[in-house]
Amino acid sequence: MKKSIQMAMVLMVVFGYSQKKKNGTIFLEHPAIEVVNGMMTAFVAGDAEKVGSYLADDFKAYNGFSTNKDDKGSTKEEFLEQVNFWKDNVAYLSSAPSEGAYPDALEYKESGVWVQTWDHIKGMHKKTGVKLDMPYHRLYKLNDDNKIKSMINYFDNDVIWEVRRSFGDRQNGTIFNHHDNINTVRKLMYAFEFKDLETFYSFYAEDARFYSLELPDGESLGLEEIKERNKKLMETYNFDSIDETGYPDYLEYDMQDAKVVQSWWKFRLTRKSDGKKIIVPALYLHDFDDEGKITRSIAYVSTKILDAK
Repeated sequence: MKKSIQMAMVLMVVFGYSQKKKNGTIFLEHPAIEVVNGMMTAFVAGDAEKVGSYLADDFKAYNGFSTNKDDKGSTKEEFLEQVNFWKDNVAYLSSAPSEGAYPDALEYKESGVWVQTWDHIKGMHKKTGVKLDMPYHRLYKLNDDNKIKSMINYFDNDVIWEVRRSFGDRQNGTIFNHHDNINTVRKLMYAFEFKDLETFYSFYAEDARFYSLELPDGESLGLEEIKERNKKLMETYNFDSIDETGYPDYLEYDMQDAKVVQSWWKFRLTRKSDGKKIIVPALYLHDFDDEGKITRSIAYVSTKILDAK
């Protein structure tokens, strides 16, 4: 039995090695990489004529995410029009390898030379102000004359669609200056002022999350953590008054069906240790669910002012 197991393991190893078949060589430095880099430098500079000098006459560019089975790709002439479009419409354009990345040239035995790149493009659309800050991956096929014959693009198209959407005015919901969700925010703020914490917490969903400027990006607190924090605040300060500034807005968004109250406040406090009067301005965003419970609170407030002498 032991010999059978050992023989099986040997056969597995031999079988594994027998499946390897070299299909070419990968290069860190290669004339094809120089061609690709030269083309991209000319693209960023908006030099369509120079870009064209790197492309084969039968050049085609493809969207690697396209599911169109009849996609014939973009011709050389169409691609050069894109160079001019980017020059005319994108400010601050730059392109560089993504952090830790570098291009590879692959000399395949049967299909010739390919270059693959992992880059990051930055810029701003001049008319809409949409920021371009995204990675993109490209595959380039070169012909025997070291000209780019084809290019396959892989990038997040959401930014491009945002540019297209931003050309016209589009509504994204309704703004209310009076709404029951606004009433809820007012009631919870004044419940806090009058130290009615049971009522204050009743307006929140049990799984509500709390964010603020002073928390690391992406981190939040749960309801029990907020209760402990508020307890310490009330032990240290008297909340003399919480005053509404201006008026709240309730935004009922079409996108993602979001329901948000934004409100501005002044917290008037007295520090118990020395009687120091402090005014703390704050902006709050409260997200509501369909049942009228608050699921998320974002506080734009700096507590550094509490250290005032």
